[in-house]
Amino acid sequence: MGSNSSRIGDLPKNEYLKKLSGTESISENDPFWNQLLSFSFPAPTSSSELKLLEEATISVCRSLVENNPRTGNLGALIKVFLSRTKELKLSAECQNHIFIWQTHNALFIICCLLKVFICQMSEEELQLHFTYEEKSPGNYSSDSEDLLEELLCCLMQLITDIPLLDITYEISVEAISTMVVFLSCQLFHKEVLRQSISHKYLMRGPCLPYTSKLVKTLLYNFIRQEKPPPPGAHVFPQQSDGGGLLYGLASGVATGLWTVFTLGGVGSKAAASPELSSPLANQSLLLLLVLANLTDASDAPNPYRQAIMSFKNTQDSSPFPSSIPHAFQINFNSLYTALCEQQTSDQATLLLYTLLHQNSNIRTYMLARTDMENLVLPILEILYHVEERNSHHVYMALIILLILTEDDGFNRSIHEVILKNITWYSERVLTEISLGSLLILVVIRTIQYNMTRTRDKYLHTNCLAALANMSAQFRSLHQYAAQRIISLFSLLSKKHNKVLEQATQSLRGSLSSNDVPLPDYAQDLNVIEEVIRMMLEIINSCLTNSLHHNPNLVYALLYKRDLFEQFRTHPSFQDIMQNIDLDTQNHAKNLNYIHLKHILLWKK
Repeated sequence: MGSNSSRIGDLPKNEYLKKLSGTESISENDPFWNQLLSFSFPAPTSSSELKLLEEATISVCRSLVENNPRTGNLGALIKVFLSRTKELKLSAECQNHIFIWQTHNALFIICCLLKVFICQMSEEELQLHFTYEEKSPGNYSSDSEDLLEELLCCLMQLITDIPLLDITYEISVEAISTMVVFLSCQLFHKEVLRQSISHKYLMRGPCLPYTSKLVKTLLYNFIRQEKPPPPGAHVFPQQSDGGGLLYGLASGVATGLWTVFTLGGVGSKAAASPELSSPLANQSLLLLLVLANLTDASDAPNPYRQAIMSFKNTQDSSPFPSSIPHAFQINFNSLYTALCEQQTSDQATLLLYTLLHQNSNIRTYMLARTDMENLVLPILEILYHVEERNSHHVYMALIILLILTEDDGFNRSIHEVILKNITWYSERVLTEISLGSLLILVVIRTIQYNMTRTRDKYLHTNCLAALANMSAQFRSLHQYAAQRIISLFSLLSKKHNKVLEQATQSLRGSLSSNDVPLPDYAQDLNVIEEVIRMMLEIINSCLTNSLHHNPNLVYALLYKRDLFEQFRTHPSFQDIMQNIDLDTQNHAKNLNYIHLKHILLWKK
């Protein structure tokens, strides 16, 4: 690329890139490297820009893939980078801008090349490219150094040990992005990689001791949400021709992998790309999630998942059991605050789910918080705006609610938290409502949306499971929440009648035409009746355990008692309807004249 600013369109003709990918071997001590790495380049900040970069460098990459077995220039470039990183910490302390700038550029080139190599070849071929050295034809040494393992260890050291300053911010982002690219090998294999290079290097050997330190650093990067340095803090000022240093918003390669490592899948609504206020925090979170979800090796569990499962609060002074490896401590209050603030992104929601599901220390701490509304409200807002979220984000938010509602203490406490003026809830002005009643409203709205749009049976089941978990602890339900419970049952009842009518008509039509295939109405009817049964069990659980605490629900049931008439004689619902009728009738006998008047005027 050279000392002048490079543009994407100029890259195929760039003399330095041609030499790097050519047939001539370049020694790691050659002055060429200083010339190659002295470039300023506008970093790709979108997938379209990254695609342009990949298209412009395809000829260079192909030449390198072809010639590197004979020249070893990729290995020489990596050795140049490795030698520079040994002085990186000292350079940061001495504010050696040029040295850090060139080291960053070396890592950027390595990252771009690594992505191409991973896309085009097997892991075995990739490893060979990292072990090639300049030798005479046919002379290959069996004890050649493994640059790939050394590079990974170097990246882990860079992420964990280099102080985060304005001049080191972008090289830290690039180091994390390079690790994400390295771990993308799984994307190009249909089968699960259990014996991959990532397992070989990351789960044993010299990289293993960095496990807990790396996980802790990535978590703190997420917690701190450090923004990139202002333009004036860049190593060099922007060029007058509009080109800039490779100090943009985020690593170009990792930005291109954004759509792969987010959770939006084929057929689901794509989430809008958030504006990255902290590229370092975002890339750290992506790397953390990838590490946590690596499959266990054949002879060892995933150490990064072990670290995530076992870390404790800094205020917890109890010793770690000797059986727990890779343990560390982190400030739970800071982590809780960051998780509450960052739930607009699906990767942050995935982290919250991972921690709640796998780390009992975190789960216990969160359930003991007295400000749970700070966490629950963002989750409810995700479900409320279900039309704008991809299906994976909605499912994760719902599963988080399922985990929380498994705790009786949580189910009691949410009805004691009173909220005022929920601005994002637009169906009705809610000037004052409990967190529990709001949770019920949002979950019911999600069910109704699913009934009319996506028709996902499992989403129904999970929503109803969350309500069932809470039902025994319903307290002082808001009038509107009680109405919506009955309205949902009314909707299910109408749907049941409609499907039953269609099934009857279809059966009559089949008598006149034996050749026409019949729709499977029986299956649809079974699904609806299963959902109706769950709704009745939720209502019955509330009446059995907390009838006197929920007069609004009793009023709603008495007012709409005709709605349940058809189910009183239905064999699938007869038993549970008897319980509901008995509870409401006993409570109705105790209502005084004012309460009866309230029932008559309740709808008004």
